[in-house]
Amino acid sequence: MHIRSLTVAALGLAMLAGGAWAQQAPAGGGAEALPEKIPFDIPYGAPIRLEQARHVLAAAEAEAHKHKWPMNCAVLDSGANLVSFDHMDGAQLGSIAIAQHKARAAVKFRRPTAAFEDGLQKHGATYLMTLDDVIASRGGVPLIAGGRLIGAIGCSGGIGPQDEDVANAGAAVVNKK
Repeated sequence: MHIRSLTVAALGLAMLAGGAWAQQAPAGGGAEALPEKIPFDIPYGAPIRLEQARHVLAAAEAEAHKHKWPMNCAVLDSGANLVSFDHMDGAQLGSIAIAQHKARAAVKFRRPTAAFEDGLQKHGATYLMTLDDVIASRGGVPLIAGGRLIGAIGCSGGIGPQDEDVANAGAAVVNKK
């Protein structure tokens, strides 16, 4: 139940961010409406500890094994440094770098990578592709403890919804209220 709540919350945040991209200029011309708050304004915290990172990866790997999805999963700290990594048997080699890239984007931009995918696919925000370290593919999820971003998990090896499901399972270890 808690994982579903986190997933719904993450999707809600992604939709809010997507809504900002989809804003149209007011009738009669003029600039876009300015939001009152900056989206995804989560303060950075102390880096995730190795022990925590291993628990996150264990939960992600358990979810992947449950579905027989070979995955690569990376946990980065709040400074976007690799803390721990799992390459499951049979996972494609190309996804090693992608998993790390997803986690890096989730840390640096303080949001799930699904927000970038939605921005491109649903809102035509092509400017996203000009930003360093953006990856518009689901499977990167911030890790938030005590209201602070302590790192992120990135998973790759399947299609976007599979990668995202595995990453959310790992993130649920830390992203508790």
